[in-house]
Amino acid sequence: MSPVLYYATTLLVFFFDYNILTWGLNIQFGYTGILNFAFIIFMAIGAYVSGVFALPQANGIAGQTYILGLSWPFPLTLIMGGLVAAFFGLLVGLIALKRLRSDYMAIVTVAVGAIAYDFIGNVTGLFNGWDGLGGVPQPLQTRFNIDFNTYQFVYVGIAGVVMVILWWLANRIYSSPFGRTLRSIREDQDVSEAFGKNTFKYRMLAMVIGCFYAGIAGGILIFFTTALNPSGWTTGETFVVWTALLIGGTGNNWGAALGALLVPVGFQEATRFLPQFPGNPDLIPALRNIIVGGLLILVLWFRPQGIIPEKKARFNIFRIPLHGAPAEVRSRAASIAASQKEESNVTDG
Repeated sequence: MSPVLYYATTLLVFFFDYNILTWGLNIQFGYTGILNFAFIIFMAIGAYVSGVFALPQANGIAGQTYILGLSWPFPLTLIMGGLVAAFFGLLVGLIALKRLRSDYMAIVTVAVGAIAYDFIGNVTGLFNGWDGLGGVPQPLQTRFNIDFNTYQFVYVGIAGVVMVILWWLANRIYSSPFGRTLRSIREDQDVSEAFGKNTFKYRMLAMVIGCFYAGIAGGILIFFTTALNPSGWTTGETFVVWTALLIGGTGNNWGAALGALLVPVGFQEATRFLPQFPGNPDLIPALRNIIVGGLLILVLWFRPQGIIPEKKARFNIFRIPLHGAPAEVRSRAASIAASQKEESNVTDG
């Protein structure tokens, strides 16, 4: 396989993986308004759990110590990673969602992320500490005796199938009554409660589903790279996922996919081809963060709704039969139509 083709397949897998990540964050923030700044932690949990379910028991020969080691087959390992990440999302939701909103909840998630990072890194017997897991078996490779070059294409297909399934699920959630309830909570939680909605239950479900997405994305990542350590899920990675969602457009799965293409795959990878500066090897990574941060500022300033904004539901009042209605009703209908048209012009402009 040529280096260009190998690089292209690698970018495709990363693109599929970041799509899943941004869709999960979109369900939490774009649909429901949950500020989760520890989102990357659930990706790491899914990756680690998928890894230890796939790995054999640790015997110390390879210098690794970790829990479980069950040698389970794929896709059970991937599903378990998503379910365990969802379970931890449930635990965090019980702490953060019951009484906290907005900024206060965001502070709690930041604290949870810091605790999880230090705990996983320092407890060596959990997931091999700061060295992380390595040698994770890749799905289906040994079972079908596939050579390395062919397996690159096979794994692109595996990641693509998982992405399509979760894409379908995310769209179904958005268009369902459940999704409309989530968006009503995002717009005004108090009004949703006044209409009898159990907002805590709905927000908790959004939290759990989003964390499940993150866990699946973590499993896809570790099965492709075969290794993961805490340096791969730092605060900077959370910033990248949030930037992808905000630039692409919140509340819109197409926008989230575009953000995943532009930020993690496009700008992050394009800057790797910049020439290194002698005596300052850290300059290029710093420039990468500066470029992404500057892009985010520009989008938030000039187009805060993102490149592909969410389509707001509108009612076409001209389909309402008004013939013979009282003058007050016709006047009110005309006023609503005029205001909607004016709002549409402002949005389009």
